[in-house]
Parts: sequence; C-alpha cells; structure tokens
Amino acid sequence: MAPKLDPSQVVDVFVRVTGGEVGAASSLAPKIGPLGLSPKKIGEDIAKETAKDWKGLRVTVKLTVQNRQAKVMAKDLSGTVKEILGTCVSVGCTVDGKDPKDLQQEITDGDVEVPLD
Repeated sequence: MAPKLDPSQVVDVFVRVTGGEVGAASSLAPKIGPLGLSPKKIGEDIAKETAKDWKGLRVTVKLTVQNRQAKVMAKDLSGTVKEILGTCVSVGCTVDGKDPKDLQQEITDGDVEVPLD
C-alpha cells in the first residue's frame, strides 16, 4: 500500500494541456488522483485559467497542490520567468554570467524589470 500523503505537504504537478480546452480526465487521473483531487474538476479549472491568454496553444501548466487544493501556474510573465530561473538552478547553469537565484531575488525586489506581456 502506498504511504499516506501529508495534507499540508506542497506538491507540484506539471501537465501539458491545450489552452482553453478541457482535456481528457483520464490523462490527468494518474498524476492527481493519488493526491485526492477530482481530475474532471481540475481539468475544468485549467481550461478556465488558460482560456484567455493561451487559447488553442499547447502549454505546460504547473499545479501547486496543498491541503487537497490546486492552484494553476503563474499569471504574470515575471512568475513564469522565475519558474524558468528555478529550472536553471536545478540544471546548474548561469544566466548572463549571474547565478539564477540572484536574478530571481532581483525580480522580486524590482531591480530587474520584466515586461507585462
């Protein structure tokens, strides 16, 4: 039997979907079913959040799950840039000769300006 999940634990789930469309619940079920979430409801939430900006485009969505509640990916470009910088940290690369963690902090502090679109 699988170990019981801690409800306060934060889990990130990445799924690739077409913006604005409700994907097949069967494709979401293996990833979010063990977390105690409804694949149909999460699919509808993803479609609603991606309909405006990414309609018809294939996008990767980051679901942050805590206490059996899911939140969809960053809404601003700055949040997306910080997520990509986090991947740079994992891979171990630098960006323009700088540490990605430093760039993330500069974006948070407002020293580096990220355009809105």
